[in-house]
Amino acid sequence: MNPIPSDILVDFEAVLKKKAVPAARHAEYKKWLRYYLDFKGKYTLPESRSEHVRLFIEKLRQKNQSHEQQKQAAHALSLFFETQAWEKHISAARASQSKNGFPPTERGNVRQKTAGQQTTGIVPARASNTNKVPSNPSVPPFISPLSGKSRFNDWRCLKKTASPEWDRLISSLAEEIKTRHYSRKTLKAYADWCRHYQRYLQNKSPDELSATDVKTYLTYLAVHCKVAASTQNQAFNALLFLYRYILKKDFGEHQDIPRAKKSRYVPVVLSRREIDAVLKHLTYPYDLVVKLLYGCGLRLFECINLRVKNFNFDEGILTVHGKGRKDRSVPIPQSIMPELLSQLDRVRKLHDEDSTAGYAGVFLENLLERKYPSAAKDFIWQWFFPQQSLTYISTTKEKRRYHLHDSHVQEALYEAVRRAKLTKRITSHTFRHSFATHLLQANYDIRTIQTLLGHSDVRTTMIYTHCIPSRTLKEAKSPLDF
Repeated sequence: MNPIPSDILVDFEAVLKKKAVPAARHAEYKKWLRYYLDFKGKYTLPESRSEHVRLFIEKLRQKNQSHEQQKQAAHALSLFFETQAWEKHISAARASQSKNGFPPTERGNVRQKTAGQQTTGIVPARASNTNKVPSNPSVPPFISPLSGKSRFNDWRCLKKTASPEWDRLISSLAEEIKTRHYSRKTLKAYADWCRHYQRYLQNKSPDELSATDVKTYLTYLAVHCKVAASTQNQAFNALLFLYRYILKKDFGEHQDIPRAKKSRYVPVVLSRREIDAVLKHLTYPYDLVVKLLYGCGLRLFECINLRVKNFNFDEGILTVHGKGRKDRSVPIPQSIMPELLSQLDRVRKLHDEDSTAGYAGVFLENLLERKYPSAAKDFIWQWFFPQQSLTYISTTKEKRRYHLHDSHVQEALYEAVRRAKLTKRITSHTFRHSFATHLLQANYDIRTIQTLLGHSDVRTTMIYTHCIPSRTLKEAKSPLDF
């Protein structure tokens, strides 16, 4: 661990004396500052000071530091933020970003994970962009909009830029998507692609856009950026939506625009032995989450968004609010019924404690709370997998409870798979693939599996026929006996 730079140390010692911190504590405060500087050098953090403190304290908590030590470290950081060294650091970072051609509000974060690395939602620092760039040096290097999947993604695509015309265009895009009740992920992806399109065209006026610009941009993505077929097709769909519904322009002949051929992806499927090996290395509540993913064929967001009211334990039915706001019902696995009832008791106890403490309730979608004012505090609306801590809302000065974050499940699953030493690439969606494939192996009808998965088209479900071996009875028979 590197020592504290001399200029930072001088400013920090001055503020310690100014704030009358006891001299006996100076060494401990300097230790926390040294730890923080090492932490900041390893990870790319947002500009917000409060986020720096929260992430650093979260890291200390994972290192089993005591509550008093965490409190002292937070105080040390707050004193450091008052020094001139911090202001110089922020100014230098902004100048470096502008020099590289990226405004500070438009730089994407890439979440990386290496073998054995414990991810904490922090974005590791990355090396300089090595992607090829077009011959025009004024065009910035490509940054995938899919790379900003960390929990610090603050919707920079919706912030103001140097082009008011494009800002109004993105606002209209967001309003159109919200009017159609598309998901927030769709809005984020489409807005990101439009911002990349804007930067590629160097703020060209939206009135002058044509289908030729789209063709040039998609060619640039494929040739220079070497993006995957799915990435290129997502960019195409985003720009198609922009032209058709926002610009009200003819997109031109689609045949003239390069489209990547979609790869034929065969899902990864686990055996029961492999699933049990992963579950053995998972702890509460992540083991129960994975059991629901496999036992009910849920997507991860469907599972962590479950509320108490979704469970009908008497009938053994689970109601799932699926993708595209399509509801479906799936049978509850009887083998984990005791664990689910135990989880329900934990939620009930936590709800009683929250009610006694006078919390504001759970988060509800859209204007549901205005329609049902007491719903946020009602037991049936509580998350089935609640977050451990309450979330403070600065605007209303309330404390509310959110559900278990998907990144926590992913990190726990990654560690369990690593310890199980399996030879397959496993994600949370792998258990949904395994659910469908195992039902198919058990001779369930393909339409029944389609209903349980919530697929709109049976052709989507048919992909699982490629996941099982073909078994035919071959006997020596005459063609006359066929």
